[in-house]
Amino acid sequence: MCSADRNTDLQPIASDPSLLLELKTRRAPSLDGRAGCETWSVDFSPDGAWFAWSMGHGIVWVVAWPLDSDERDRGDKSFSCGEPVWGLAFGPRPPKSAASRHQQTQRTEGRLLLATGLDNGGVKVWSVLTGSLLFDLRGHEGVVRDLVFPQNGKLTLVSTSRDRTLRIWDLRHKTPKVQVLSGHKDWISCCCISPDCSMVASVGRFDRMVCLWSLRSYTFIRNLTGAPHKTFYLLASCHFSPDGALLATAAFSGSSWWIDLWDPYTAEKLATLINYCEIYGQNQISAIQFSHDGLHMAIVTEDRALRIWELGQKGMVMQTKEDRASNGLCCNFHPQGGVVATGTRDGHVRFWKVPTVVPSLCHLCRSALRLSVSTHQMQALPIPRRILDYLTYRNIPARLQTPCPSEDDWGS
Repeated sequence: MCSADRNTDLQPIASDPSLLLELKTRRAPSLDGRAGCETWSVDFSPDGAWFAWSMGHGIVWVVAWPLDSDERDRGDKSFSCGEPVWGLAFGPRPPKSAASRHQQTQRTEGRLLLATGLDNGGVKVWSVLTGSLLFDLRGHEGVVRDLVFPQNGKLTLVSTSRDRTLRIWDLRHKTPKVQVLSGHKDWISCCCISPDCSMVASVGRFDRMVCLWSLRSYTFIRNLTGAPHKTFYLLASCHFSPDGALLATAAFSGSSWWIDLWDPYTAEKLATLINYCEIYGQNQISAIQFSHDGLHMAIVTEDRALRIWELGQKGMVMQTKEDRASNGLCCNFHPQGGVVATGTRDGHVRFWKVPTVVPSLCHLCRSALRLSVSTHQMQALPIPRRILDYLTYRNIPARLQTPCPSEDDWGS
């Protein structure tokens, strides 16, 4: 069911330098702080004109961007899903190339979809413009934790669940066809699709498996494994870089969290960013995401609402003040950059201003090249070692430890 009634408050926050706006959910006081009110997922539409978040208690709110518009008829609407919403995603997502993007835009104009993953294992797919329910997909036997559309303009949806499976839905048909990928031994926390749409990566929270799957043949490719850890840890999130040359995975234990950067073509672990915590058991990492230019990564952890990391650097480009009540769960960059949205455990959404830089010519060349050339193909080229290391991200230090910040450090 879709409704156009506004159920949120838009609040500018003057006390936090990087915080632009905060959306707070209106609900009965008796529901505050209770299970079911969490914002597990947020997403911007491919063109950046819409923003959606799971505001708790089975409601997804979709608002026009920018949020501070004074227009009376903004077209904001809410979708009542009937079950707690854990994952959501806009689609279809147009390909990167300008020519393909133009063709797909013409084909899918007026067909913006919003997929929602539910607590009961269902996936509901809505038309954003009409508010109608298009598909009610059944098959998962556990919470649908994550959803993603490939960046090729096609009506393909990948879902992951606590039932240990991934499902690939073909939404071109009235009765969608589905492929089931099995191999995880426990809950699947997160999934992502490579920019060339050839691979799907998934991470298991408790089985600690980082699996790569072929999106073309629907088969298992490999499990990424590094050196064994001496302590128990959990996997939380994963994301491909915009050129597909890196896969980042996030994990945490009782005393630290870390992000591993992998080469998905060779299965090599290239680098690790690690953060140690003075208080045992209070250093959980929840979500990571590359910026759309590939220069930065957004990090949501238990002790800070947001960090922005520049790849290969020890320090953070930006980080919010230490706050163990920040309750961050998820994050998403705006397609045009400059803004990151984070969802919290209390059902609210915050929008942060993040640094924007002009990419170097070297970075732009690497991004364009790696989008279509694999690591194995790069290594076969007769080019100097230093250039090869840069093009394959072997120039990043293998181990980076975040420095201990001062109490008032905002790290910009």
